[in-house]
Amino acid sequence: MRIKSQADFYSGVMFTAVGGAFAIGATTYNIGDGARMGPGYFPLMLGILLAILGAAIMFQALVVETADGEKIGKWAWKPLAYVLGANLAFGVLLGGLPSIGLPAMGMILAIYALTIISSMAGAHFNLRDVLVLSTILAAGSYVAFIWALKLQIQVWPTFISG
Repeated sequence: MRIKSQADFYSGVMFTAVGGAFAIGATTYNIGDGARMGPGYFPLMLGILLAILGAAIMFQALVVETADGEKIGKWAWKPLAYVLGANLAFGVLLGGLPSIGLPAMGMILAIYALTIISSMAGAHFNLRDVLVLSTILAAGSYVAFIWALKLQIQVWPTFISG
């Protein structure tokens, strides 16, 4: 059998592998049943669903004909670096880095950094649009996590909030 879409086939392989790994990892927890779910029930079901989705994508890649076989392109290193760097910056700014003496900068600053850095991964960067998006995300996160869920997350840097 010939692979008719390489991109779909290998993404299906990735979904199946990740889903299978999560399902296998979830079996180390108490699974329970549908009426009394244990801590491993949701990850197990999610892993199984992800593996089934991956298998369906692989099957489609083997059956459905595409124009050029959808070859896998080159790695997009710049966007990958910006997105990973943005997530790293978010984590460091949210929790601080005591080993080098960097205090926690809070959720608002971390969201602004995440949004600005990750938006540099795209082809077009407009600072005004990014700042509007950052403000909406920061306000929405504040309402959702601080007001609605009452989570104890540091909102502002320690030198501002004390």
